Amino acid sequence: MTNILDDYALVSPLRYRNNWLKLAIVTFGLLMGVTSQSFVTPLAIALCMSFATVRFGKVPAGFYLKVLSAPASFVILSVIIIAFFFGSGAEIFGFDVFSYRLGVNTGGLEMALLVFARTLSGMSCLFFLALTTPMVELFSVLKATRLPDSLIELSMMMYRYIFVFLEVAWGIRYAQSVRLGYKDWRTGLNSLAMLATTLFIRSWEQGEKIFVSMSARCYDGRLLFFEEKRPIRANELMLTGTYFIAVLALWYMTREFSIF
Repeated sequence: MTNILDDYALVSPLRYRNNWLKLAIVTFGLLMGVTSQSFVTPLAIALCMSFATVRFGKVPAGFYLKVLSAPASFVILSVIIIAFFFGSGAEIFGFDVFSYRLGVNTGGLEMALLVFARTLSGMSCLFFLALTTPMVELFSVLKATRLPDSLIELSMMMYRYIFVFLEVAWGIRYAQSVRLGYKDWRTGLNSLAMLATTLFIRSWEQGEKIFVSMSARCYDGRLLFFEEKRPIRANELMLTGTYFIAVLALWYMTREFSIF
């Protein structure tokens, strides 16, 4: 149960900042990144959010890059496809494959850079929120938005059961590994099938135990959320306002920017 996002969110100094302010920053970054017509603004947002996560959120840079690289690998593959098969304009470079011309033109490269920058910006904003705000506090914020209680409580129970599944699955896999359950491909496949079957039964039993324990604590179908009041400080408001103005100015100045 180590190296998960909530572990870093629980010990982050930004955890004790106002959650609504962090949501406003993330929402603003997402909107500016998606609506920008140039890759410059989303790239600047990604750099700012990454710096804030590592510098102010005290998230190790190595772990942050590792987390960011997982979805980035899929993005890079998409960007390569866009660069080669979309867009128009003068050809930058190309080559022949079985008498078929593959090349990257100016329009395709700009489109690929824009998609990459937008995706990187969105991931940086979401990782900033995930690595600085525990999920329990996000549920409290959602409850304050007057969303249906059943939706929020169902989401919270689903989130809780993720760790129930992980705990049971890791325990079973460790027991199988010490008994050479994965010594070869055929044995590993059989062990994996047994793990899936046992995981379902164990999780069902664990769910019943949780329900009994909640009932013993007077659970009446509604979950209570505790939200600590954290006022927005003047320096935080000034820093956020400066960031908003700078991004808006960059978005306006680069709306017609082109590298070709």
